[in-house]
Parts: sequence; C-alpha cells; structure tokens
Amino acid sequence: MSDSKVHLIKKTENNYRVKRPTQTGFSSPATHYSEPRIDLNEVLVTNSSATFFIKVADDEFKDFNILKNDVLIVDKSLSARTNQLVVATINDNFSVIRIGKEYISEINIWGVITYIIKSVL
Repeated sequence: MSDSKVHLIKKTENNYRVKRPTQTGFSSPATHYSEPRIDLNEVLVTNSSATFFIKVADDEFKDFNILKNDVLIVDKSLSARTNQLVVATINDNFSVIRIGKEYISEINIWGVITYIIKSVL
C-alpha cells in the first residue's frame, strides 16, 4: 500500500445541469404590450393619399347591411366595377349605391368602398 499513488478524479468542465427559466410564478399580465399593434392603415389601406374613413350617421343604408356607426373605408383612386358598393353624390348628398351596368354613366361616383368596419355597440 505504500507504493500506491493517489489518483484524483477531475471534475468535468461540461455543465449538464438543466437551466432554469428566468421567469418564476405566473406570467405577467402585461405581456401583450410586447406584441406589435395592428395598424388599420397598414392592413386595410393600399393607397393612403386617396383613402378616406367615413362614419355612417344613420341606418339609411341597411339594405346593404351598413348600419349606424359603421365605418366605411373608401378609396377614391379605384374605378368602380359592376356589383361594387360605392359612395356617390346625388343632389349634393353622399349616398351608398351598388353599381349596376345601367348606373355607371349616370351618377357621380365619389369613391369605391373597400371595407366596412362594423360597429358592435
């Protein structure tokens, strides 16, 4: 036993421990602030210089399922096609009409409705 050498076992340099997540407990209720916001102009508008948002004042256009407080997104740069909803001026008043083949040359089209944002209140 006197000739015996002592062999030390070297501790490994690799770390095999599982890392703990830095977050503990419940997630923060403010995590939604880190999400990017939806910009309606970016999502719904293709030509911002010719697009207008119009809030509907009454239920006059309920035949088109456009009700009071709905918001119409109207693009003035688009050409109206058959069966599209448009905002037209009739007797100096704005009106919503659906384009038929017979109306295209007879009315003054102000812009083409591209989206209708519905009010749920």
